[in-house]
Formats: sequence, C-alpha cells, structure tokens
Amino acid sequence: MHPVIFSFGGITIYSFGLMMGISFLIGNYLLTKEFKRRKLHADLASNVTLIALIAGVSGSKLLYLIENWKFFVQDPIGMTFSPGGLTFYGGFILATISVYIYSKKKKIKFIVIADSVAPALILAYGLARIGCHLAGDGDYGFPSNLPWATDYSNGTYPPSAAFRNFPEVTSLYPNGIVPDNTLCHPTPVYETVICSLFFLILWKNREKWNAEGQMFSAYLILAGIERFSVEFFRLNPRMLIGLSEAQMISLILIAIGAIGWNSAMRVKKIGAIK
Repeated sequence: MHPVIFSFGGITIYSFGLMMGISFLIGNYLLTKEFKRRKLHADLASNVTLIALIAGVSGSKLLYLIENWKFFVQDPIGMTFSPGGLTFYGGFILATISVYIYSKKKKIKFIVIADSVAPALILAYGLARIGCHLAGDGDYGFPSNLPWATDYSNGTYPPSAAFRNFPEVTSLYPNGIVPDNTLCHPTPVYETVICSLFFLILWKNREKWNAEGQMFSAYLILAGIERFSVEFFRLNPRMLIGLSEAQMISLILIAIGAIGWNSAMRVKKIGAIK
C-alpha cells in the first residue's frame, strides 16, 4: 500500500486525496461534454462539480461522525479533521440536495442535471476507490486466500485494527488479533472494475435513454446493485437481517431507481403515441 505518494519540501501528496482529485477532474470533463451535448452552458458543469465536491466531502464526513458518535464524543477535533473517515452515501445525499438547490436557483430542471451527471458520477466514484485501496484505509474486505487477495499491512488502517470489532474474524486467530499481513479481499478494486463497466453502459446509452429521469434512474439501480453486492465482502457491521447500513440504503436506491425508470418509460410511451 502507498498512503503517501511522495513528500517533498514539507508538501505531502496522499494517494487518497490525489485519486479523489483525479476522479473529480475526470467527472467534470465528462459532465462538461454531456452538458454541451444537451445544449446547456458548459460553465454550469464546473459549478455543479464544485458544489458536489464540497457537499460530498462534508456529507461523507458528517455521516461517518454520526455512525461513530461514541468515538466522536471522545475526540471531536481528531475525528472531524482526520484525513480518513468518509461514508459515501452521506456525501451522495448532501450533494444531491445541494445540486437540487442550485438547479432551482439557476431555473434548470434538476432531473436534467441528474441525468447528465449519472455516467460521470459512477465513474468518479469508482476511480476514487483506487485511492481507498492505495491508502489501505479499512475499506477492504474480509480475509481471503484468493490469488488476488491483498496485503494491507502498510495501510493507514491495517487488519489488526480494522477487524478488532469483528469477533467472527478475530476468533480465528491466536489471542484474537488479526495479523497485519493477513491477505484480504481488495473490495475497492472490485468497485473500480464494476463501476467502470457500469459507466460504459450508461455512456453508451446516454442518447438512447433520453426520457427525463431515465438515465439517473439507471444510475440509481446500477450503483445500488454495485454497492449491495460488494458489501458482502466488506467489513461493515450488519444491522438488519444480516445486511449492512450501506446495503439497506442500496436497496432503497434500487427501488427508487426502478420506480423512476418505469415512470420515465410510461411518459416516453405516451409521448410516442401522441
């Protein structure tokens, strides 16, 4: 693992921050292209990206602090300003609300922006996961003996710390301590691969799926399927019927996406009949 890419003259470049920056740059490039195709002002794409970046990071940190409230109370400053500790769905929700408010201010249909951003969003998320992988920040999965299982011992959150609250794992090791060199599922890489494939599907069909809300609905379904599936390999607490918080949110997104897709298709058929 390489949490730090390089450090020179007091300046340190972290792999997680670097990949997040790259993901937003690529996302902005794709969003700009899509805005131009839809005859929207290209400058709006940069504004949407900036709003999504600020609200996304803030929302991700906020949900993480809420999820880990007992630790936050013990060390509020350290938890708030730590470089790690981001929960994607918190960022997604706050970014969506923020972009919605911006769309109202600019008098642009929110669903048009949502449809436009869908391909860029799923690819940017997948690319940012490379940063999680390089940082070894605890987003990896359970121990594995598969050929591609990865050693996260040099990460910012090695297995001895990441698994300490998972008795189903610690019970398998002497003294209940998981060795840092334990090979684990590289779930961030799984997400990068799946999101890249889903991006190709969305990008290829962005002209075909042209009913308002159709593209964003497809994104919700695909993003929900991706996260729901990968969570089976990740070390997140199970909350209800063996599912994690992320999986329950994923099911909600899939349901909303399915409803939105069906609604968009009905409107499209009615328009075709007329």
